Amino acid sequence: MTTKLIQKDLFKGTQEFELVDDHIDIRIKAPFKKEETLTVMLTVLDPEPVISQSALHFNSRVNGEPLISLFLGKPNTDEFNGFVNAIKQKAFEEFNAFAGLQSSSRSAAGNTNTDEAPVDFGEGGEAQLTQNREHIQVERIDETIELLKQHLELRDIEPLVSALECLKADTNSDENLAGVLHAFNELGSYQGAVLTYAPYVSILLYDDPFSNM
Repeated sequence: MTTKLIQKDLFKGTQEFELVDDHIDIRIKAPFKKEETLTVMLTVLDPEPVISQSALHFNSRVNGEPLISLFLGKPNTDEFNGFVNAIKQKAFEEFNAFAGLQSSSRSAAGNTNTDEAPVDFGEGGEAQLTQNREHIQVERIDETIELLKQHLELRDIEPLVSALECLKADTNSDENLAGVLHAFNELGSYQGAVLTYAPYVSILLYDDPFSNM
Protein backbone atom coordinates (compact mmCIF):
# COMPACT_ATOMS: atom_id res chain seq x y z
CA MET A 1 0.00 0.00 0.00
CA THR A 2 1.36 3.43 -0.98
CA THR A 3 1.24 5.61 2.14
CA LYS A 4 3.19 8.68 1.04
CA LEU A 5 3.04 10.90 -2.02
CA ILE A 6 5.17 13.91 -2.95
CA GLN A 7 4.00 16.05 -5.84
CA LYS A 8 5.75 18.98 -7.51
CA ASP A 9 4.35 21.52 -9.93
CA LEU A 10 6.35 24.32 -11.55
CA PHE A 11 3.69 26.94 -10.84
CA LYS A 12 1.77 25.55 -7.85
CA GLY A 13 4.73 24.37 -5.78
CA THR A 14 5.18 21.19 -3.74
CA GLN A 15 2.68 19.20 -1.70
CA GLU A 16 3.28 16.15 0.44
CA PHE A 17 0.68 13.68 1.67
CA GLU A 18 1.23 10.94 4.22
CA LEU A 19 -1.35 8.34 5.21
CA VAL A 20 -1.01 7.73 8.96
CA ASP A 21 -3.45 5.43 10.77
CA ASP A 22 -6.83 7.22 10.72
CA HIS A 23 -5.76 10.48 9.07
CA ILE A 24 -3.70 12.11 6.33
CA ASP A 25 -0.96 14.65 7.11
CA ILE A 26 -0.56 17.31 4.42
CA ARG A 27 2.21 19.84 3.81
CA ILE A 28 1.80 22.43 1.06
CA LYS A 29 4.51 24.86 -0.04
CA ALA A 30 3.29 27.24 -2.74
CA PRO A 31 5.56 29.86 -4.35
CA PHE A 32 5.81 33.08 -2.32
CA LYS A 33 3.57 31.68 0.43
CA LYS A 34 4.19 30.33 3.92
CA GLU A 35 4.23 26.55 4.22
CA GLU A 36 0.81 25.18 5.19
CA THR A 37 0.28 22.03 7.22
CA LEU A 38 -3.01 20.33 8.00
CA THR A 39 -4.53 17.02 9.01
CA VAL A 40 -7.61 15.42 7.42
CA MET A 41 -9.45 12.64 9.22
CA LEU A 42 -10.33 9.70 6.95
CA THR A 43 -13.79 9.27 8.48
CA VAL A 44 -14.98 12.53 6.90
CA LEU A 45 -13.74 11.71 3.39
CA ASP A 46 -16.01 10.57 0.60
CA PRO A 47 -13.97 7.61 -0.71
CA GLU A 48 -15.01 8.20 -4.32
CA PRO A 49 -12.75 10.93 -5.76
CA VAL A 50 -13.83 13.56 -8.24
CA ILE A 51 -11.67 14.74 -11.14
CA SER A 52 -11.76 18.41 -12.10
CA GLN A 53 -9.46 19.65 -14.86
CA SER A 54 -5.89 18.77 -13.76
CA ALA A 55 -6.71 17.72 -10.18
CA LEU A 56 -8.30 14.80 -8.33
CA HIS A 57 -10.30 15.74 -5.23
CA PHE A 58 -11.47 13.78 -2.20
CA ASN A 59 -14.49 15.66 -0.90
CA SER A 60 -16.10 15.97 2.52
CA ARG A 61 -18.97 13.58 3.32
CA VAL A 62 -20.61 16.49 5.13
CA ASN A 63 -20.69 19.40 2.66
CA GLY A 64 -19.11 18.02 -0.52
CA GLU A 65 -16.22 20.49 -0.43
CA PRO A 66 -12.73 19.29 -1.47
CA LEU A 67 -10.55 18.32 1.50
CA ILE A 68 -7.67 16.75 -0.42
CA SER A 69 -6.61 17.86 -3.90
CA LEU A 70 -3.95 15.94 -5.84
CA PHE A 71 -2.13 17.01 -8.99
CA LEU A 72 -3.44 14.48 -11.50
CA GLY A 73 -0.98 11.70 -12.35
CA LYS A 74 2.03 13.13 -10.46
CA PRO A 75 4.80 12.19 -9.84
CA ASN A 76 3.95 9.21 -12.06
CA THR A 77 0.93 7.03 -12.82
CA ASP A 78 1.92 4.07 -10.61
CA GLU A 79 2.62 6.11 -7.48
CA PHE A 80 -0.41 8.31 -8.03
CA ASN A 81 -2.83 5.41 -8.55
CA GLY A 82 -1.36 3.51 -5.62
CA PHE A 83 -1.85 6.43 -3.24
CA VAL A 84 -5.37 7.19 -4.49
CA ASN A 85 -6.41 3.58 -4.02
CA ALA A 86 -4.86 3.51 -0.54
CA ILE A 87 -6.93 6.54 0.48
CA LYS A 88 -10.09 4.98 -0.93
CA GLN A 89 -9.53 1.73 0.96
CA LYS A 90 -8.65 3.41 4.27
CA ALA A 91 -11.53 5.89 4.01
CA PHE A 92 -14.00 2.99 3.66
CA GLU A 93 -12.41 1.10 6.54
CA GLU A 94 -12.28 4.08 8.90
CA PHE A 95 -15.85 5.14 8.20
CA ASN A 96 -17.10 1.58 8.70
CA ALA A 97 -15.24 1.37 12.01
CA PHE A 98 -16.58 4.76 13.07
CA ALA A 99 -20.14 3.76 12.19
CA GLY A 100 -19.84 0.34 13.85
CA LEU A 101 -19.96 -1.49 10.53
CA GLN A 102 -17.84 -4.37 9.32
CA SER A 103 -16.25 -4.06 5.90
CA SER A 104 -17.31 -6.80 3.55
CA SER A 105 -14.78 -8.32 1.19
CA ARG A 106 -16.91 -7.19 -1.74
CA SER A 107 -16.86 -3.61 -0.47
CA ALA A 108 -13.10 -3.59 -0.18
CA ALA A 109 -12.55 -5.28 -3.52
CA GLY A 110 -15.08 -3.08 -5.21
CA ASN A 111 -13.30 0.14 -4.39
CA THR A 112 -9.61 -0.64 -4.50
CA ASN A 113 -7.37 -2.02 -7.17
CA THR A 114 -3.87 -1.25 -6.03
CA ASP A 115 -2.16 -3.48 -8.56
CA GLU A 116 -4.60 -2.67 -11.38
CA ALA A 117 -5.45 -6.36 -11.57
CA PRO A 118 -8.76 -7.41 -13.15
CA VAL A 119 -11.70 -7.18 -10.78
CA ASP A 120 -13.65 -10.37 -10.17
CA PHE A 121 -17.39 -9.68 -10.09
CA GLY A 122 -18.21 -13.35 -9.60
CA GLU A 123 -20.87 -15.43 -11.27
CA GLY A 124 -23.66 -13.42 -9.65
CA GLY A 125 -22.40 -10.11 -11.04
CA GLU A 126 -25.24 -9.57 -13.50
CA ALA A 127 -27.91 -10.37 -10.93
CA GLN A 128 -26.47 -7.78 -8.56
CA LEU A 129 -26.69 -5.01 -11.15
CA THR A 130 -30.44 -4.56 -10.72
CA GLN A 131 -29.85 -3.46 -7.12
CA ASN A 132 -28.05 -0.37 -8.36
CA ARG A 133 -30.88 1.10 -10.44
CA GLU A 134 -31.28 4.13 -8.21
CA HIS A 135 -27.65 5.12 -8.85
CA ILE A 136 -28.02 5.37 -12.64
CA GLN A 137 -28.00 9.00 -13.75
CA VAL A 138 -27.67 10.13 -17.35
CA GLU A 139 -25.63 13.19 -16.33
CA ARG A 140 -23.11 11.06 -14.43
CA ILE A 141 -22.82 8.59 -17.31
CA ASP A 142 -22.13 11.45 -19.70
CA GLU A 143 -19.52 12.88 -17.31
CA THR A 144 -17.90 9.45 -17.02
CA ILE A 145 -17.62 9.07 -20.78
CA GLU A 146 -15.93 12.47 -21.05
CA LEU A 147 -13.47 11.65 -18.24
CA LEU A 148 -12.53 8.35 -19.87
CA LYS A 149 -11.94 10.03 -23.23
CA GLN A 150 -9.90 12.78 -21.60
CA HIS A 151 -7.57 10.66 -19.49
CA LEU A 152 -7.28 7.32 -21.31
CA GLU A 153 -6.58 6.20 -24.86
CA LEU A 154 -9.91 5.59 -26.60
CA ARG A 155 -8.57 2.54 -28.43
CA ASP A 156 -7.99 0.85 -25.06
CA ILE A 157 -11.47 1.49 -23.66
CA GLU A 158 -13.67 1.86 -26.75
CA PRO A 159 -15.98 -1.11 -25.93
CA LEU A 160 -16.68 0.32 -22.48
CA VAL A 161 -17.37 3.78 -23.87
CA SER A 162 -19.76 2.30 -26.44
CA ALA A 163 -21.54 0.32 -23.72
CA LEU A 164 -21.90 3.44 -21.59
CA GLU A 165 -23.35 5.32 -24.58
CA CYS A 166 -25.97 2.59 -24.97
CA LEU A 167 -26.82 2.73 -21.28
CA LYS A 168 -27.13 6.53 -21.44
CA ALA A 169 -29.63 6.14 -24.29
CA ASP A 170 -31.79 3.71 -22.28
CA THR A 171 -31.06 3.52 -18.56
CA ASN A 172 -33.95 1.10 -17.97
CA SER A 173 -32.47 -1.63 -20.14
CA ASP A 174 -31.06 -4.61 -18.22
CA GLU A 175 -29.25 -5.63 -21.39
CA ASN A 176 -27.49 -2.26 -21.64
CA LEU A 177 -26.42 -2.37 -17.99
CA ALA A 178 -25.12 -5.92 -18.41
CA GLY A 179 -23.25 -4.69 -21.50
CA VAL A 180 -21.33 -2.21 -19.33
CA LEU A 181 -20.39 -5.05 -16.97
CA HIS A 182 -19.17 -7.28 -19.81
CA ALA A 183 -17.16 -4.44 -21.38
CA PHE A 184 -15.56 -3.65 -18.05
CA ASN A 185 -14.66 -7.29 -17.42
CA GLU A 186 -12.85 -7.38 -20.77
CA LEU A 187 -10.59 -4.43 -19.86
CA GLY A 188 -8.10 -6.54 -17.91
CA SER A 189 -5.29 -4.39 -16.51
CA TYR A 190 -7.05 -1.17 -17.59
CA GLN A 191 -9.76 -1.68 -14.97
CA GLY A 192 -7.71 0.06 -12.28
CA ALA A 193 -7.18 3.15 -14.42
CA VAL A 194 -10.88 3.31 -15.31
CA LEU A 195 -11.92 3.17 -11.65
CA THR A 196 -9.37 5.85 -10.77
CA TYR A 197 -10.30 8.37 -13.44
CA ALA A 198 -14.01 7.52 -13.69
CA PRO A 199 -15.09 6.29 -10.22
CA TYR A 200 -18.78 6.44 -11.15
CA VAL A 201 -18.24 3.15 -13.01
CA SER A 202 -17.88 1.45 -9.63
CA ILE A 203 -21.25 2.85 -8.54
CA LEU A 204 -22.89 1.41 -11.64
CA LEU A 205 -21.37 -2.05 -11.25
CA TYR A 206 -20.99 -2.67 -7.54
CA ASP A 207 -23.54 -2.95 -4.77
CA ASP A 208 -23.92 -0.02 -2.41
CA PRO A 209 -21.15 -0.86 0.10
CA PHE A 210 -23.46 -0.11 3.05
CA SER A 211 -26.67 -1.69 1.73
CA ASN A 212 -26.20 -5.13 3.29
CA MET A 213 -24.50 -4.22 6.56
